[in-house]
Amino acid sequence: MSVPLLKIGAVLSTMAMVTNWMSQTLPSLVGLNGTVSRAGASEKITLFQSPEEGWQLYTSAQAPDGKCICTAVIPAQSTCSRDGRSRELRQLMEKVQNVSQSMEVLELRTYRDLQYVRGMETLMRSLDARLRAADGSLSAKSFQELKDRMTELLPLSSVLDQYKADTRTIVRLREEVRNLSGSLAAIQEEMGAYGYEDLQQRVMALEARLHACAQKLGCGKLTGVSNPITVRAMGSRFGSWMTDTMAPSADSRVWYMDGYYKGRRVLEFRTLGDFIKGQNFIQHLLPQPWAGTGHVVYNGSLFYNKYQSNVVVKYHFRSRSVLVQRSLPGAGYNNTFPYSWGGFSDMDFMVDESGLWAVYTTNQNAGNIVVSRLDPHTLEVMRSWDTGYPKRSAGEAFMICGVLYVTNSHLAGAKVYFAYFTNTSSYEYTDVPFHNQYSHISMLDYNPRERALYTWNNGHQVLYNVTLFHVISTSGDP
Repeated sequence: MSVPLLKIGAVLSTMAMVTNWMSQTLPSLVGLNGTVSRAGASEKITLFQSPEEGWQLYTSAQAPDGKCICTAVIPAQSTCSRDGRSRELRQLMEKVQNVSQSMEVLELRTYRDLQYVRGMETLMRSLDARLRAADGSLSAKSFQELKDRMTELLPLSSVLDQYKADTRTIVRLREEVRNLSGSLAAIQEEMGAYGYEDLQQRVMALEARLHACAQKLGCGKLTGVSNPITVRAMGSRFGSWMTDTMAPSADSRVWYMDGYYKGRRVLEFRTLGDFIKGQNFIQHLLPQPWAGTGHVVYNGSLFYNKYQSNVVVKYHFRSRSVLVQRSLPGAGYNNTFPYSWGGFSDMDFMVDESGLWAVYTTNQNAGNIVVSRLDPHTLEVMRSWDTGYPKRSAGEAFMICGVLYVTNSHLAGAKVYFAYFTNTSSYEYTDVPFHNQYSHISMLDYNPRERALYTWNNGHQVLYNVTLFHVISTSGDP
């Protein structure tokens, strides 16, 4: 029995062309290109759920490379989420995600079907070779064998039907992508349609909001102290060093005072780098000696305790003169109520975001720490608080945002153990680790400009960054 070979050859030729088209064209349409996506090959970014009551921020002054660190948990209903263009962009992103998922399904299905078609290629070549060798006629046996082989190719029809459907899907997806591109271009044109003056006004408004945000971020609750950063090893076991908390950022002068009693020599270094190298400094000779190490530089003046007295002295560096001095009523002095390490540390002066403070003890307070807010111009006591914490049990103390933080020792193993809140006249016990690297701290002060702790630790000048926790209400935001 003979069979029309031209018809069978035409079928096989058509199937070969379809196979070639599927192997070259369709994979590129769905992004396959001879590869298949593996499970776990793509990254998934998960956003943390955010609170509704306000922004929660953990900030730290500096990373080791000098960059500011800020970890924020942002409320779900933020300002950006209420912006119309943001909502439209979010909807477009959801459409893009849906298109991407559809393309991924097509990719996997195309890869599977393509493997099946390629598996048929060997069979098709065998059939083609037998047809060419038949030379115009086939025996009944050969025809039956060819018929059986053709039967094996029947499932290929459904695969081709699926390819046709996928092609229509790809056309639809292409149209969706084209529409999305047009929408994005329109939004981009709208957002970029502002003139220079409009942009300048928007920048100024943004700067104002950033400034307001910075003011809100100025204060927070201490939640962490970094590892120590040793700046220099210089001087005796006891002393103090500091920068001006009110100076502009371009002013990086450093003041250095070695020793804890009878000292009068203050070294002023031009920059921190000069201090590290021990160069480019001038000397100030105080008219009256100091006691302790609780000095502070504030707005161009040095505030310190006059030796063998409870007198506060304000010395102005530029004029090299004492502007004002005043007794601190009832304050102990001359090692009457020092910190646990002694060293005439009866009076400790501090500066935080709200101003100048004095930490000391009186007989009336039975040796407990007293915190007083001082007028920096007159040195008068504006208000005082009795913390109830015995000063001789404190290693050192510092003020942050109107809160007095006290360490439980000046030796190794110290931690921030106690906090007194002047705004509510309340206290709490804390447990903030504090790495005392050189085992003997004789000076510890907070600098609000740099958000860092300055310490004198057994002849080493050391810095610590602090981490503060903020909760910022967004109820009044537009």
